[in-house]
Amino acid sequence: MDKTSDRTHSVWYAEAWAGSGANAAHLNIAVGLKGSPIEQAFLSAMSSPQPGNIPFLTVLQPNWPIKPFTLFVNKADLRSELHSRLTWGPAQAGIAEGILGAVQRGIIPPAQVDNYLIIASVWVDWNANSDEEVYQNNRDAALRAIERAFNGEPAIEDLLARLGHAENPFLKH
Repeated sequence: MDKTSDRTHSVWYAEAWAGSGANAAHLNIAVGLKGSPIEQAFLSAMSSPQPGNIPFLTVLQPNWPIKPFTLFVNKADLRSELHSRLTWGPAQAGIAEGILGAVQRGIIPPAQVDNYLIIASVWVDWNANSDEEVYQNNRDAALRAIERAFNGEPAIEDLLARLGHAENPFLKH
């Protein structure tokens, strides 16, 4: 069911994976209208950094924060110079390009970018080692997550059809 034109909700949620192995991307997003509960969550997270977890505005380039403003929240605490660099560099760039790709495609209408806020909770594995794979996988996951959020995916019928067959990268039956 296509819900891309339905903007009666105030917050949309989605999850997306891209890639495999240590350089895979796992992303959870919340997209919301300013003035909705997402705005308070955005401000609270932005003003509450903790050791190893430092939320920041996602930028395309220095001094060029993307729109809709997107708060990057790392799900894996920063443990090494390489891990920190992959998080702040390739993962952030991938999220920026994926979100802007959604704007370019009209999933988020360009004329309305200032009405939305996004919180992106991003997993960068501690063993990640490839700038290009981390970048590409996060770009793909960000675009997919925005598409899924505004399309209301997954459909409950699809979820129920998979009942009894739970799996993820850490569990295979």
